[in-house]
Amino acid sequence: MTTCSTIALAELAEKGPDAELLREMIQYVAQRMMEMDAEGRCAAGYNERSPDRANSRNGYRERLWETRAGSIELKIPKLRKGSYFPGFLEPRRTGEKALAAVIQEAYIQGVSTRSVDDLVKAMGMSGISKSQVSRLCAEIDERVHAFLNRPLEGDWPYLWIDATYVKVREAGRIVSVAVIIAVAVNTDGVREVLGMTVGPSEAEPFWTSFLRSLTRRGLRGVKLVISDAHEGLKAAAAKVLKSTWQRCRVHFLRNALAHAGKGQRQMVLAMINTAFAQDTQEAAIAQWRVVADQLRPKFPRLAALMDGAESDVLAFMGFPKAHRTQIHSTNPLERVNADVKRRTDVVGIFPNEAAIVRLVGALLLEQNDEWQLQRRYMQLEGLQTLSDNQSARLSAVVN
Repeated sequence: MTTCSTIALAELAEKGPDAELLREMIQYVAQRMMEMDAEGRCAAGYNERSPDRANSRNGYRERLWETRAGSIELKIPKLRKGSYFPGFLEPRRTGEKALAAVIQEAYIQGVSTRSVDDLVKAMGMSGISKSQVSRLCAEIDERVHAFLNRPLEGDWPYLWIDATYVKVREAGRIVSVAVIIAVAVNTDGVREVLGMTVGPSEAEPFWTSFLRSLTRRGLRGVKLVISDAHEGLKAAAAKVLKSTWQRCRVHFLRNALAHAGKGQRQMVLAMINTAFAQDTQEAAIAQWRVVADQLRPKFPRLAALMDGAESDVLAFMGFPKAHRTQIHSTNPLERVNADVKRRTDVVGIFPNEAAIVRLVGALLLEQNDEWQLQRRYMQLEGLQTLSDNQSARLSAVVN
């Protein structure tokens, strides 16, 4: 530790053994840990000129840290490239509260699994009352519903939709339901979670209802909807949003390779990928048909699959080249779904649908907050040309 740091600690020690001193010491150590961590990530000190510099600082954002010694004000360093969050802080406080609330509710209603019962006892929550759980749930639900029902402004050219499945007790039975999550990018290149719902994932009326709920909140300007192979969603997107549908390329390739033997899959994958390597949609379609015809004699079912999926799998090729790596699949949602699945697996069986919305909604709210602190998700190149309101946006920029 530097001499300056030692002097600062000595000054704190002279103030005396009171609660304020303890808070100030915790604040000092935590702040110093963040500064050192940020310097390590930048490979250079603050304002230091160094040929080895890998990143640079971009000010601070304030954060209140609740500790046993009381509330401590911290200034978290911001980086120009990527995001930074100190490991000793808990970035998902709302999510953890939601998880605890759902576990408690399941425990009280007697529908939790043995693993949840053990978790309740380990967390010391077995003595909690129904009224306490109700108050906690109401507090979280208010925030979650405000987030999931907020107005949507501007145009959203790209919309990703994906589902993960959870178990819930319904009319005395345990059933599996789909948790549908929608993420979009606006014409400023910013990514946001737009909404979620719970229900069946195949029927067109379900998809239509979900998309209409988004449009009622202001969703507009959608040019491409990216999802797995849901015919109901495909039809609903065309009817409600008047948009093109992109079948997730990654999921399609998994289905396609299932029609080839293990020793032939690398060859088949390389052949199909030649279509994706083309510069234009027209060239990609031509190459796709060439590959399908080449595979037809030996893999007739694979060739037939390619014939039927051509327009859906290659839809992304008709959009700006700078965006294609992000819009050809549901990969932008994979990390979100993985996090949701990890947390919902802790619960096992949800007591009701409201508990699903509470926990998943809280996780999505926090994920959305994190995205707002990160740099622009998508290049602006080509986004303005996809806007239905170009003239208004351009005049605003000029003014």
